Amino acid sequence: MAEYRLKGLSCANCAREMEEEIQKLDHGDNAKIMFNSSKLVVSDEVALHKVEKILASDGASIVRESSDSTHDDHDHGSGRKLLYFIGLSAVLFALAIALENMIPTVAAAGIYVAAAAISGYKTFIKGLKNLVAFKFNIDTLMTIALIGAFGIGEWKEGTLVAILFGINEYLEGLGMEKARKSMETLLKVAPKEAILLSGKEERVIPIADLQAGDVVLVKSGEKIPSDGVVSEGRSSVNEAAITGEAMPVEKTPGETVYGGSINNEGVLKVTITKPYEDSSLAKILHLVEEAQETKTPTEQFINKFAKYYTPLIMVIALIVMIVPPLFVGDWGSYFYQGLAVLIVGCPCALIISSPIAIISGITRNARNGILIKGGVFLEQLGHVDAVAFDKTGTLTKGEPHVEEMIAYTNIKELLRIAGSIEKSSSHPLAKAIMEKVEQQSIPLEEPTDLKTIAGQGVEANISGQTYRLGNEASIPFDEIPPQIQSDLEQLKDDGYTIVVVSDHEQVLGLFGIADEIRPESKEVVAELYDAGVKNAVMLTGDHDKTAKKVASAVGLSHYYANLLPHMKVEKMKELIKKGKTAMVGDGINDAPALAVADLGIAMGKGTDSAIETADIVLMQDHLGKLPGAIKIAKRVNTIIKINISLALGLKIIALLLTIPGLLTLWIAILSDMGATILVTLISLTVLIDKNKAGTQK
Repeated sequence: MAEYRLKGLSCANCAREMEEEIQKLDHGDNAKIMFNSSKLVVSDEVALHKVEKILASDGASIVRESSDSTHDDHDHGSGRKLLYFIGLSAVLFALAIALENMIPTVAAAGIYVAAAAISGYKTFIKGLKNLVAFKFNIDTLMTIALIGAFGIGEWKEGTLVAILFGINEYLEGLGMEKARKSMETLLKVAPKEAILLSGKEERVIPIADLQAGDVVLVKSGEKIPSDGVVSEGRSSVNEAAITGEAMPVEKTPGETVYGGSINNEGVLKVTITKPYEDSSLAKILHLVEEAQETKTPTEQFINKFAKYYTPLIMVIALIVMIVPPLFVGDWGSYFYQGLAVLIVGCPCALIISSPIAIISGITRNARNGILIKGGVFLEQLGHVDAVAFDKTGTLTKGEPHVEEMIAYTNIKELLRIAGSIEKSSSHPLAKAIMEKVEQQSIPLEEPTDLKTIAGQGVEANISGQTYRLGNEASIPFDEIPPQIQSDLEQLKDDGYTIVVVSDHEQVLGLFGIADEIRPESKEVVAELYDAGVKNAVMLTGDHDKTAKKVASAVGLSHYYANLLPHMKVEKMKELIKKGKTAMVGDGINDAPALAVADLGIAMGKGTDSAIETADIVLMQDHLGKLPGAIKIAKRVNTIIKINISLALGLKIIALLLTIPGLLTLWIAILSDMGATILVTLISLTVLIDKNKAGTQK
């Protein structure tokens, strides 16, 4: 399949019709015109000259490679040209109104026709071609209406219709272009070049030429060209392109960096681990670009409806022109009413009611580091009733942390003994204890006779004294004092993993270790309820006491503990029966549950597995922006409903005006233009970040 950039696409309905025409060509079955991103995807075997002929029938064309860089300028130029013609038409229209009582009728009619031709000649030409081909769309309807209006001597109204339709086309194109520009701005974060290091030689190469293993130089203010590892240098890096987080992240040798991130200060040498096309940023941008073209169930319904809507309107117009005059006469008046009904038949406002809102929602979330893989998932996110969380690495950090410490001797002495024993261990619990020890900056000693006691812990000699560190079974004497026993039971009841430090005579202290709860988890759960989520639950393989502790701390409505992966899947199926449920996990261990859920949401921060597993990826390493994403999705769904109601409502009102005979050509075009302008402006409000605006104030 080949992909081409298009220019001149201004009407979603026309793009759909051209796509259907291209699909009728040999090898054109799988052709797609992506209206939202102005692209054509078509088989290499299709006759391109025939494709171009179909595109040209609606004023669209393929942008050749050589002119790609001027694509934006061309579009702006076309818009300015149309606006210039509309302005000239308006001047001539005003002139004709001022002079029509002072000059011959033929001369006034000539000025009106000239004004209509200047702003509507493209529509007229396309409409005539469509009439010959028996193809009925908005251009055909407008052409019939103009010919009919001028045919019965309605010069003024016919010209006004042409001018208003020109304004409508301009504003519709402007609204779509605004949404596309917002997406293009997002896509422009991709770096273009890299400084390749070969020995001491520096060479600027295109980003596409980078290979894994290359070493690149990233100067202050420049973008990191692709995913890699810092080999030399220290700097803070802005990872907003990946995570949506504006706060810089400190990077030192050995740490991972992502393509598209900006080096804030200093100079970094980065060893590339992936060519750019496989980098996190490239995958994100590709998925975002694909996402804006996926059709939601609502869009699919609207497109099907539009296919029958225009022919139906034409039948209604014909009935209005013929049936009433058979009984009451007045053929001229009802012919005029029928022409007005034809104009009401334009489906543009209805078809554009959804795509601009969808693009805006996907773009807005992508800016915040929320990768939504399609409009259908954005729509589903707005309907979520329940959110199920994995515990480890999602609600918690996934790293053991000393939460409680009870000392029966001097605290520094307890930490000195524990730190000296654990300093060489790589066990997760040892790391938690060492983190606590390092906070006190206590000097440690080198232990001797270090040995592991199976099922208990570790024994070591420090300064001639033997100490033990491990679980409750590691205590070397049988009788434990009542106070210490009470403390042990309390720590167990609180769901902690217990580490005991003792010598041969007494217990020196206890460490209560738990997986540290993410600081934002409680606030996120509260915000989810505020966003309209009815239930927030936790699915975990951990034991009941730990699960209860975490669920209580973060405010979950329910929790389910001791779940193996297949049990999580069964529990997820139960939750789905009660309402639309999203599952939030790390994209690896929770893959089965993520797949079964109505919506899979993965914690990613750029990892391949997370991007590939879920329907939605949180590119940050926390849940902070999930409630905001749900609110945006709900807002998009609401806006689409409002848009459809407006688009259909204004048309129904206009059609009802035919009953008392009040529908005029200019009212008909204003009902369509008003609907198009309203749905476009309302859809674009999704891009407005109220929080950011408030911060700027």
